[in-house]
Amino acid sequence: MPIYEYQCSVCQHEFETLVLKHSVAECPKCGSVKLERQISLAAIKSESTRGLAMKAAKKRDQKQGADNARAQREYELHHND
Repeated sequence: MPIYEYQCSVCQHEFETLVLKHSVAECPKCGSVKLERQISLAAIKSESTRGLAMKAAKKRDQKQGADNARAQREYELHHND
């Protein structure tokens, strides 16, 4: 199944998505369909590339966790239920 990398022309978000027959890819961040397909690098698997991928994923997940925590704090500050 084809997984393609895209960059959104509206919000510049970069992402990968599975594109099936008769489906249109859209940006998960803003919902735009104005996308530029990126050139993907060949996947080479080795112990060192796995380590680099894990390090990059951990860094990405930490940033996402920090962003989520910040959003939660903002929500709690402005919504005293």
